Amino acid sequence: MFNKKRLQISLLAGAVLGIFCIIGMGLRLGFANNELFLLAAWYNRVIMGLVIGLVGGISIIKGKSNPLARGLGFGLMISLAFHLSTDLRDPIGFGAGIVYGPIIDYIASKYS
Repeated sequence: MFNKKRLQISLLAGAVLGIFCIIGMGLRLGFANNELFLLAAWYNRVIMGLVIGLVGGISIIKGKSNPLARGLGFGLMISLAFHLSTDLRDPIGFGAGIVYGPIIDYIASKYS
């Protein structure tokens, strides 16, 4: 069943974590001449929030750890798509995306 509050929370969490990505990637790779890359990284985190917000009814494992496992799986898949499409440009950003998935799912699950 669709949960509007979960979707709103996960979108907001993805957008906020995306700002942290922009800052981190900008500091590592430079802000100048990387504007489109940084925007795409932020957008990737928003998409991650969208997907995680929509998959709240999916159970990967039983128990309280399900949001973490589900977030890890979807965070990995969505971050990998961005990472591969950028010729593996920022492995640290890829790793951050894997971590952000469980964070988004945990927050969305806890507060929705």
